[in-house]
Amino acid sequence: MVKVRRADTGDIDKINKLLYQVHKVHSDARPDIFKSGLKKYTTEELQEILMDDTTPIFVSVDDLGDVTGYIFCIYQDTEGISSLVDRKVLFIDDFCVDSNIRGQNIGSQLYSFIEEEAARNKCDAITLNVWNFNDGAIKFYEKLGFSTLKIVLEKKL
Repeated sequence: MVKVRRADTGDIDKINKLLYQVHKVHSDARPDIFKSGLKKYTTEELQEILMDDTTPIFVSVDDLGDVTGYIFCIYQDTEGISSLVDRKVLFIDDFCVDSNIRGQNIGSQLYSFIEEEAARNKCDAITLNVWNFNDGAIKFYEKLGFSTLKIVLEKKL
């Protein structure tokens, strides 16, 4: 059984390993955008994110307490933006399940926890970005009920 909880500084080493896994997927597919061998956040940035209640990170842990996946969240509020309807949105900034144990329903359980968290916090929606080359992730998100909100286009020069 997977347990999901708020991440803490003791989880940073495992989160870093997973951040490298995610970045490798991106750098392998788009080396023209992503530098090989790096990750999205530094350890110092992770420490700051972990202390901010508007940017919670949640982790899944196995029976031994080892981190098996994570979801980085950002609460976004459009209140006061004159051209937009007031909405509170939970934005999924990054989502990863350890590549060695995918296919065990960990991602779905992590997401279910986040959906409940968003409802508890009176969010109107959950949003995320996914790269067009990441077919597996797109299928996973569609299976969870996500649909396309907007499309970013590119013309290489």
